[in-house]
Amino acid sequence: MELTLVVFDIDGTLVDSAALILDGFAHALAAVGRPPAPSAQVLSMVGLSLPVVMARLMPDADDATVEAAVGAHRDHFFSLRAERGPASVPLFDGARAEIERLAAKPDVLIGAATGMARRGLDFVLDTHGLGRHFVTRQTADGHPSKPHPAMLEAAVAETGVARESTVMVGDTTYDIEMAVSAGVTGIGVSWGHHARAALLNAGAQTVVTDFAALAQAIDAFREGRA
Repeated sequence: MELTLVVFDIDGTLVDSAALILDGFAHALAAVGRPPAPSAQVLSMVGLSLPVVMARLMPDADDATVEAAVGAHRDHFFSLRAERGPASVPLFDGARAEIERLAAKPDVLIGAATGMARRGLDFVLDTHGLGRHFVTRQTADGHPSKPHPAMLEAAVAETGVARESTVMVGDTTYDIEMAVSAGVTGIGVSWGHHARAALLNAGAQTVVTDFAALAQAIDAFREGRA
C-alpha cells in the first residue's frame, strides 16, 4: 500500500483567523510605538514566520525593536486565544469534515506546515479535537520561514512518504512556492489570503473554491499516484 501525505497550512486554509491576526499585529506595533499597519498588508504576509513579517512591517527598525514587537505579539496572541477559546480560531466550513474523511483512509497521512509557533498550532488542533489526526507538525519554531522547503522536507523525512506522493494544501504563494521548492505537488485554496491567479502563477497544480472541490482534487492526486 503506497501512502499519501497531505500537508495543510493552517491560517487561511483550515482556520479563519484573520481577525485574531490583525488584532495581534496592531497590539504588537503599538507596544513599540508604531501605528497599525494596513490590514491588507498584514494579511498578505500571513504564512511567513512572525519575525519576518515584523521586519517587513518595520523596515527601518533595529533588531531590538523587531524582537520586542515579536514578543508583544506572542504574549497578546496567546492571551486572546486563552480568553476567546475556539471562537478565536474558527474552522472554515468543511474543514473538519475533510480532515476526518482523510483520516479515515488507511493509506493517507495528514500533516501541518505553518508559520505559527508550535504552541499555537497545538492550540488550534487540540481546541478542535483534530490533533490525533496530524502525524507530523512542522512550525516556524524549528525551520526557516516559508517559502523555504525545510518544513516539507522534514514532513517527508519524518513520515517516510515519497515526495511524489506528497501534496501541500495552502492559501498563499508562500505555501505553493514551498511545495515547488520541495518537489511536491501544491494545491491552492481560494478562500484565504492570496488570489487564484497568484497561486497558479506560483506553481499550484490547481486552485479549489471549497472543501468539496478540495476533496476531489486530493482524490485525483491519490488516484494519479496509484
